[in-house]
Amino acid sequence: MTTKTDTSDDIDAAEKLERLNANLAKMDELSKRLVAAMGKKKSADPGLQAPGQDVYVQAAAAYMAEMMNNPSKILEQQVNYWGKSLKHYVDAQQQLAHGKLAPPDDKGPTDRRFKSELWDTHPYFNFIKQQYLYSSEAITDAMQNLEGLNDHEKGRVSFFAQQIVDMFAPTNFLATNPEALAKAVETDGASLVRGLENLVHDIEANEGDLLVSLADETAFKVGENIAATEGSVVFRNHMFELIQYKPTTEKVHATPVVIFPPWINKFYVMDLKPENSLIKWVVDQGHTLFIVSWVNPDASYADVGIDTYVDDGYLTAFEQVKKITGQKQLNAVGYCIAGTTLSLVLALMKKRGDKTVKSATFFTMLSDFEDPGEMGVFLEDDFVDGIERQVAEKGFLHSFFMSRTFSYLRANDLVYAPAIRNYMMGEAPPAFDLLYWNGDSTNLPGRFVVEYLRELCQENKLAKGTMSLLGETLGLSDIELPICAIACETDHIAAWRGSYAGIKQFGSKDKTFIVSESGHVAGIINPPSKKKYGHYTNSDMTGTQDDWWAGATFNEGSWWPRWDVWLSEKSSDMVPAREPGSEEFPILSPAPGTYVQVKSNKT
Repeated sequence: MTTKTDTSDDIDAAEKLERLNANLAKMDELSKRLVAAMGKKKSADPGLQAPGQDVYVQAAAAYMAEMMNNPSKILEQQVNYWGKSLKHYVDAQQQLAHGKLAPPDDKGPTDRRFKSELWDTHPYFNFIKQQYLYSSEAITDAMQNLEGLNDHEKGRVSFFAQQIVDMFAPTNFLATNPEALAKAVETDGASLVRGLENLVHDIEANEGDLLVSLADETAFKVGENIAATEGSVVFRNHMFELIQYKPTTEKVHATPVVIFPPWINKFYVMDLKPENSLIKWVVDQGHTLFIVSWVNPDASYADVGIDTYVDDGYLTAFEQVKKITGQKQLNAVGYCIAGTTLSLVLALMKKRGDKTVKSATFFTMLSDFEDPGEMGVFLEDDFVDGIERQVAEKGFLHSFFMSRTFSYLRANDLVYAPAIRNYMMGEAPPAFDLLYWNGDSTNLPGRFVVEYLRELCQENKLAKGTMSLLGETLGLSDIELPICAIACETDHIAAWRGSYAGIKQFGSKDKTFIVSESGHVAGIINPPSKKKYGHYTNSDMTGTQDDWWAGATFNEGSWWPRWDVWLSEKSSDMVPAREPGSEEFPILSPAPGTYVQVKSNKT
């Protein structure tokens, strides 16, 4: 009996060793592919890779000044850190001295990165976790308490210090990640093989650069299981396709609605699954809805600027919608960067005496960049100079750089967590429609991106009333038509406080400002049926952001129905529903059209 058991154990051990050796051999092959893939990386301007040296110089100079002028403060910070580290070490030693292979009581703050129970129960992993958290706290406090820097400089130094802190979390390394190690042992190394396959795939897909896949790219097909609301392309030029959606009601409001999505991403974030499609919902409320699907530019669009988007985009779309519907006016919607540009268009039309737009709605839009929020760390000359040099060479800014920038605003959620899951745990990216859309981003034309960053973001010309466009000088006070603006409470791209600052400067007497719970996308794509996020309202916009917030009322549920009431009031009487297509405007293709299908290419 004993002999049989020993033999069985020996066979199992031999099989496990064989599987392990086979997986190690696969890893060796994949490593060669990885090196070859990384060798294909094309040079990008250094300004697109990291902040300029001035950030580090500022931080070092401020820290040295603190050392010279207030050494007691620095020593106090160091002693506090040393004290915590030493106490933790002594507590761990005492546990061992009493024969307990267990960590001391962990009274530190919770952190969702350390969800495995081994971080709390295993002495090795607990010690690493605690030391990391102590070090993180010490670095963060040191950066936030630096004197001699203004608020903007301090914010920038703190942001990039936090990037370094997050990067060196023990969860990000195989040797100090208990979940990844356990899975590697359990699968005889197969999880690491799958992880390396995922890594090689991402490197090859991005031509030598690394951008972590956030979603299963095979799970969705645009026009089939996402972006599937029924409609038709009824106009096309070199800048956009105009989609008109099929009505779902017998009658519709006379005044049509046209939505301008941001051209940093594709429009179908508003048309993912039917149950959370803003496009379908608007149509179901009895509106004739058009949406602009922007072209995904390549090097041939190098000379396309803000004026091109305005003239060949917005103004052309307005004219086509009026001709198709026979209406003299329409309601316009601008999302994010398309909202910023819509504010330019409205100011221009006011100067020209053009009353085409009856009302305007803005989703997560900044028009005053005095305080751009978290995005401000990327709006300094070190990055913008790098972008300018890159587009001068290539003619466009590839979507990779924008995607990476936005990801690092939420690095733990959009970089490190998915990298751990994909590469160390060897799991496939999830079939998540929103993350699929997030990865399906677009390029930006060379002249446009420089004009936008220099004139609107850095120089803040529109808010200052000095923006020149198509022969006119424009400012926010030129906009006088009814306005509804929706900002999002935790938006890391267009902070609600900055959005409020811009809308407050509009010359409109009819202004509605709403703050939705959640962030840049989830706060907007928030269908009433989900009953997930609420929203804040306050009709008084005479005070500061703090004043508005203090007087705001919280409302349960989505802001969509509230907006529909507002929009319907601006939309005239009901008329028979309008089907897409006519002799003058034949159907060119079914929605979602052809432009949305074009993937970004670096060449």
